[in-house]
Amino acid sequence: MGGTAPDCGNIPVAITPLATGAVAKIPVVLAELTVQINVNSIITLPEPAIEIKDIKKHLKITQCLLIQDTNMLFIKGFIRKNIQYATAKCSTNEGICGDIKHCTVDAPFSCTTPVIFNGIDPLPIVPSEATEFRYFRKQDLKGPDFAEKDHLLSSDLSEFNQISTEYFNELPFCELISSRIVEFDELLNRTQPIKGEFPFEEKCFKKIEEKAVVYLTLKILQKRQVAVPALDGLRDDDYC
Repeated sequence: MGGTAPDCGNIPVAITPLATGAVAKIPVVLAELTVQINVNSIITLPEPAIEIKDIKKHLKITQCLLIQDTNMLFIKGFIRKNIQYATAKCSTNEGICGDIKHCTVDAPFSCTTPVIFNGIDPLPIVPSEATEFRYFRKQDLKGPDFAEKDHLLSSDLSEFNQISTEYFNELPFCELISSRIVEFDELLNRTQPIKGEFPFEEKCFKKIEEKAVVYLTLKILQKRQVAVPALDGLRDDDYC
């Protein structure tokens, strides 16, 4: 059985840091930038509407990929829009009655943008390597054109030897900081209903043209090994 939760007391516990220094592998910031993304799309409602009541928007990013050895960032995503609209169920020359309904749609977008590394340059890519090697082989020669003391000196073609080395590079990744959407939605093909009586200024529509400018602020990071220096004059056991 639920009820009001009373206040709970707590006692601070001393934090034990690593005072002797260490080498840590942590994300470091390569760049922080605000990208402008222009979106234009047509949205079709499932039924005629007479008015948009509200539109709630959420930005979703499905791809944020930095192509290494370049400064080009690829971004894909969509704007999730929940549209609340009014329908006309019955009407007269003086008014309209109906239902408030909603429709959720995704407006996709994709773009590329060059990145200025205002934090630190990404690590250079270390390519995989493959090295072929051979063994010496001495073979007897037989035939009318060879003397008994002649021999074939060459590598052994009956085998294949190779050393392969594969390096696993750290892929840069993105974190979203904020988004700002400036939007203009225009109702298309508004027409006076043929059946029934409607106030003279009321019209129905099914299509909405969306024009939006998205300002997306994000960080590009990469895991790196960072030397954390020791705290002067302190030891680990000073915190125990």
